[in-house]
Amino acid sequence: MKRLILLYIILFINCSLFAQKNDAWISFWDKDTTHIGFKDKNGNIKIEPKFTGMTIANQFENIIAVSEENETWKSYYLTKTGKIVGRDSLYIFDNGPDCENEGFIRFRDPKTDKTGFFNGDGKIAIPPDYSDVTKLKNGMFIALKDAKKEIDGEHFFWSGGKEFLIDSNNKILIENFGYNSELDFYSVEKSKDPDKDPIRENFRGVDGEYYSFVNFDKEFKLWLKNILLSDLSRENLLKHSFSTITYWKEPNGWIKQSNTTFIDENYKFIKLKLQELTSSDCDYFVSTDGLNKFIFKTSEFETYFNNCNEPKDWIYPVKNIVISPKKKTDSGQDHFEFLRTEKGYKLISVSLRDRTLK
Repeated sequence: MKRLILLYIILFINCSLFAQKNDAWISFWDKDTTHIGFKDKNGNIKIEPKFTGMTIANQFENIIAVSEENETWKSYYLTKTGKIVGRDSLYIFDNGPDCENEGFIRFRDPKTDKTGFFNGDGKIAIPPDYSDVTKLKNGMFIALKDAKKEIDGEHFFWSGGKEFLIDSNNKILIENFGYNSELDFYSVEKSKDPDKDPIRENFRGVDGEYYSFVNFDKEFKLWLKNILLSDLSRENLLKHSFSTITYWKEPNGWIKQSNTTFIDENYKFIKLKLQELTSSDCDYFVSTDGLNKFIFKTSEFETYFNNCNEPKDWIYPVKNIVISPKKKTDSGQDHFEFLRTEKGYKLISVSLRDRTLK
């Protein structure tokens, strides 16, 4: 029953997000590309271009971070109804402001330097009681509380404090829940006993029951071994490839090609390289990245980015297999990138050190 309830919640969220996407306003520049405004889907101007600087949202669903430059800089959050909240309270991460996710957006109280969430109506949904928080993911977020901010030159980091998994009603679900970017929050299941699935990680909640999450890294490595490497036929490789594959070719740089053409022209060499992974002396590792917005910027990849053109790596991570040469004196490495999609992992990019791909 609990799994059915979870499924209904996810379906409701997905339907709500779809409706919001259809009604989203689209950003546009003024003539000299100095200010940003927003139009509806029919091209009607809803907000004249007046924003700059920290205004990075490509689409306006419910609430966005904006900034204006008149005599002085002004930054705040703006809802679709025109409501202004959180003046000078932008949550900044990696040199950019937060982007709405699941109808919530983070803000930082300038007086206390603590973090909370506004909802899409501009109301405080989660009070700023935390040192830091993650984005809301499937109605949950990780919160760091009572930590100390340490300054290191131009950068800072947190020390001490305690981490929790909390829901959108600000209810603690799990205590001592350390940050782990490999957990798929949309795969959560709850049970009285730990889940024995080898790709899941279990955490005991404050209510005594167990929450389990798929671990992306475990999931990918099991898929790699049992699904891809067990059958390196042309058909299976094509089945687990994205519709287009991007590859590096000198002197042109990155080139995009249909998966059928790419695999037909390079199959034998790709197969040999992937077969190396089955050897006990193969020197390789798997890293996790987000989709590169500067390379994968065509329409078929839109699903995998949010309204601020950030990769949604909390749902669609990219797994990068990096193979080092057998001879330590040789330079360079081979790279195979796989994107997690709704239909499983798909090969999206190849870069080989000792061969020019066709």
